[in-house]
Parts: sequence; structure tokens; C-alpha cells
Amino acid sequence: MKKGQTVLAIFLLLSIIAIFLPWADARVLVDGEDRSSSNNGYQYIIPLGARYTAPVAILCVIGFVLSAYSLKETQKVRMLNVLAGLLILIGAIAAFLYTSSAAMGETAGSFNYSVSVSAGYGMGLEALFGFLMLVVGARTKAEEGRVRKGAGKLEEGVPKPRQGEVLVRVDGVCKGFPGVWEHLILDNINLEVRAGEVHAILGENGAGKTVLANIMSGFYSLTKGRIYVGGKPISIKSPKDALEHGIGMVHQEFTLARPLTVAENIALGLKESNFSFPLSKVEKKVRELSERYGLKVDPKAKIEELSAGEQQRVEILKVLYHEPEVIILDEPTSVLTPEESRKLFSILRAMARERRGVVFITHKLEEVMEVSDRVTVLRLGKLVGTSKTSEMNRRELVRMMMGREVTFRPKRKKVKMGKVALEVKDLYVLNEKGLEALKGVSISIREGEILGIAGVAGNGQSELVEAITGLRRVEKGKVLVFGKDMTNHSPRKIMEAGMAHVPEERRRMGTAEGMTSAENIIMKDYRTSPFSKWTFLNRSFITQHAERMVSEYDVLIPDLWQTEARILSGGNIQRIILARETWREPRLIVAVHPTYGLDLKALKHTHDLFLRLKEKGTAILLVSEDLDEVMSLSDRIAVIFEGKIVGTVDAAKARVEKIGLMMAGSKG
Repeated sequence: MKKGQTVLAIFLLLSIIAIFLPWADARVLVDGEDRSSSNNGYQYIIPLGARYTAPVAILCVIGFVLSAYSLKETQKVRMLNVLAGLLILIGAIAAFLYTSSAAMGETAGSFNYSVSVSAGYGMGLEALFGFLMLVVGARTKAEEGRVRKGAGKLEEGVPKPRQGEVLVRVDGVCKGFPGVWEHLILDNINLEVRAGEVHAILGENGAGKTVLANIMSGFYSLTKGRIYVGGKPISIKSPKDALEHGIGMVHQEFTLARPLTVAENIALGLKESNFSFPLSKVEKKVRELSERYGLKVDPKAKIEELSAGEQQRVEILKVLYHEPEVIILDEPTSVLTPEESRKLFSILRAMARERRGVVFITHKLEEVMEVSDRVTVLRLGKLVGTSKTSEMNRRELVRMMMGREVTFRPKRKKVKMGKVALEVKDLYVLNEKGLEALKGVSISIREGEILGIAGVAGNGQSELVEAITGLRRVEKGKVLVFGKDMTNHSPRKIMEAGMAHVPEERRRMGTAEGMTSAENIIMKDYRTSPFSKWTFLNRSFITQHAERMVSEYDVLIPDLWQTEARILSGGNIQRIILARETWREPRLIVAVHPTYGLDLKALKHTHDLFLRLKEKGTAILLVSEDLDEVMSLSDRIAVIFEGKIVGTVDAAKARVEKIGLMMAGSKG
């Protein structure tokens, strides 16, 4: 609590005590005898004292509360302060009138005289304390305004930083999680974010990229080192502190309140947000930002009704709303289409031209080469180096990031396709609003085939996957798994029919974050032998199996039975899900954004895994907004737009331009 707020709290307490002064000081005189201490006396004095003092006292207290509450508004003194002052003035006038009437119209020592004078004293004290609260509030507001004016947010009248000026400097930052990881997550990291540049950060999963971003944005505290803003050392203890210093972050994992609307989520982070703040202003600005940056989203839509791609746009808008001087984006293009990514790059370059600093975390080298000015590479928590992007090439960046070269394009073999594994017939499904999300969708996949689903987020992909996997009710149509009707069956029944599912939201649906890594790895198998017997888990076999999965899928986990999934990086969680869903070599896989957030090594491993399973006869439904991934892995590509399949093309003959037009609604 700030000093001014502490003083306000004291004044408020004293003013409340002052309300009871009329009752404490009044005397009841009956035949010249003081009977205020008797039960009979209190039966009269309390009702009469309340009648004299309560109405004005309540007005005064309301004034004090409004005065204290108005401290939350740091830009200007609003009507709350004026209202508080009026209420306090009423209290002062009432106190004067009570005292005057007692002095002129009552006999000294009488009951009415005593109550009137004491009421006047009490309310006079309340008015005094309220006035002092208002003064302290104004001084506190002025001080907060001076502090925040130099925080780093680009405001009118404040000179912009010079091109190339260091906005944020990270000096020797270390971060450890004692008892969780044996080594430091970050070990002596140095980084400079300069005005007018896009600074990319590269690294494998677990390299420490997100941890560094979380420290800079106030979500993690640092173990050692300093952070400088404008050349001055600062202490960032929360995301609010970071925003006040002009640093905002767009997270890879969504940080949204799902039951609330888009506008309500954004309003949660506003300094001036209180019971009087009009939500319509937030909605209006969200619409303006959406149009300005091409990030289509309905400000009145609830988060739980939005797809992953739409939620990503909300995360970006949530930070852009504050117009920070430094913006950090952690894998922002993971669920964006190529066209949306290009628009985002244009936005980032425009921000840089405004002399903002942009930190861009990505595992895609093409994005680094296209949008960044400088690039910093991390490996296992250590700084490998920082260079100008124009002086680097793809091969050198891969070598810095992984210590070796990697072949990018998967090698495809011709596979003889078998019988139909999944068939969806004339499917109709409703979304959370009760509107049709799917309108007569029909697709089929054969054994040994990969069918890619391409489309802009929010066009029915999520509802299609949920209907197929038993997570959403089908209103009309059928879902056939190996010829058996599995429409509206439970997810477990569908899984037992031979389907594996890599879900869209890995933390919310793909893992139980409060459970250990070993428990998450066996989540689908714990009911069966040899994982359990007579309802008892076979811990030794589970440990052996989990160790094999961790080794084969290259998951970084310090302790299988102690490390909870919630502390793992997004990439390592994705590897756990892939291991759990594919180790049995299922006959049918429904995979949504399977390489979301994975580094190049893990991405190549996943692509090779899918192609190997395909060669063994597995049918794969691949839903991804990474068009390169869809085109490089799929045999056929079905494009979805506004709940309908607008066309299906042979992936070997498909062109990016044609797919892009179909994603915009053009018929194939």
C-alpha cells in the first residue's frame, strides 16, 4: 500500500469512529440526575442519537469512500471527487446547523442540547477527516501521475526515443527453480531492446526464451541480475509494473478469463477500470484496433466461444490496447494463417517505425529472416550470441540454435491406401451461441492417408474436431470410424474404437497441469495392464515406460514423479501429448496444431513420426493453420470456410495462392 493510501485508511477509520461520538458523549438528564449509563437511558438515547446523526453521517461516509476510491483514477480528477466534496460540505453545514440550534434553542444540560451538540461535533470531525482524505487523495494522484508519465508509454507531448536508443537492457539475468531444476533456466543472459527495431529470439524448446520474456514482463521474478528501462534500474514485480514501465507481452499460452467477453478481458487490465468505467469505450477501441491492425474479433464475444486463432488475436489486442513502448510477442504466428502472419509483420514494422521496440520469439527461421533487424540465440538457458539478421543466413542460425545442421523437408514415400478409416457425412453442429458452426460437412480419410484441413481460425475447424472426437453434440449427420457409427458417442468409446486425439489447447485439454509428468504420460493407459492390476498402479512399469517416452520424444523433465506438467514449457508439454497419443501406433489420429510452439528439431521429429505412421497404415486428419505444414505432409487438402468445405485439392498439385483464395471463400 502506498503512503497516501495508508493515511487515507487512517482518516477513514477515524471518521467512522466519529459517527459514534454523539452516542458516546450524550447525557440523559431526568429530574437533574444523569441516567445515561442505565439500560432505560440507552433505550432513549440510541434511537434519538441515530435520528439526529445517521442521515448526515451516512452521507459523509459515502463521501469518504468515493474520495478514497477515486484514487484508482490516475489521469484526472473526475466526478467522484466532486461528489465526495459535496457530500463532505453537506456534513459540515449540517454540523454547524445542529450546533447553532442547540446553542440557541436548548437549555444547557438538557437531553436535546447534549445530543445536538455532540452530533454537531461528530459530524464536524467527519467533515474534517473527509476534507483531509480529499487533499491526500489529490496529492497521491498527482504523485502517481508524475511516476507514470515517465514510465515508457508513448503519449502525446512526450518526445519519442531516438532511433536505436536502448529502451530496455537485461544485464546478467539468471533464473532458477530450486528443487525443480538442477541447473539454471537462464544463466547470465544479456539483451538490449532498441527503439525502431524488431529483435528476434531463437532457441529450442526449454532454451529459456519464454522464461526471459516472462521476467521482462513481470510474470516471473529474476534470481540474479538487473533490468534497466531508459538507462535506470527498475524492479518489476508484476505485469502491472511492466505495463507502467511501457513493457507489454503477448503470451504463447492464453491468459484469458474464458467466461468473460473480449472487452471485459481487456478492461481487467486497465488502471482506470472501476464500477463507473463504461465498457462501451473498451468495445469501441477494440473495434478500432481490430480494423487498424486487421485482427478480426467481436468485442462482445465470450472467450470460451472463440477458436484458438481468435483467442490469439485477443491476446495481441489486449496488449496493443495499452500502446506499450516495448512489446514482446511469444510465438504469435503459431495459430495464424500465412496472410494473417504477413499482416502481423506489417504491424510490427509499423511499430518499429514509431520507434517502439519489438521482441519477437519464434521457431520459424523464415519469420526471423523476414521481419527482424537483430536476432539473439539461446541454447539450454545460455546466450549463444546476438547478430544483425542481415549478416546471418538460415544455416548459420540453425547451427547456433541446435549445434548442428538439420534437414527441413520431410522425405515422403508412396503409400498404398487401405479402407476408409474416418467418414463424416453431412455434418451439422452448433456453436456455443446456438448458431450453425458446421453446415453439411462431408470428408473421408483412408488408411495410409493424411488429409489436411486448412482455413482461417473460427470457420468451424474446432467444432469439426470436437464433433468427431465426441466433445460436441452432432445435430445432424454421421461420424463413422472404421465403418462403425460413433456419432455422439463418448470420447472414451471413440478412443477405444482406435482414434487418438492431439487437442487444440494443450494445457486446458491436453494435460492435467496439477498432475506429474508420469501421470500425464499414462493418462490414456492407466486402466489397462501392465500399467495397473486390480485397480493398483504398477509404478515400476509406469516409470520404465515414461522414461522411454521421454527419451524417444526428447522431453526435458527433471523428475517424472515430482515435476508437475504446469511448470513445463509449451513445447515439452506438446511432446508429452504426442508421446501419449502415438506410442501405440493408432489406426486413426486427429491432430490439431500438432507442432504448435515446437522448435525445429521437435517439428522435424513430429513430421517424420506422422509420415512413418502413415507408411504403417495410420490415417491422419491434420488440422493446422501452418499452410507449409499442411502442404508438406498432406496427400489431400480440404479447405473450410464459414462451416462448409469449399473445395478439396491434391496436395502435390496445390498452390499457396489458390489455397489462400479458397480460405477466403473462393470455390476450389
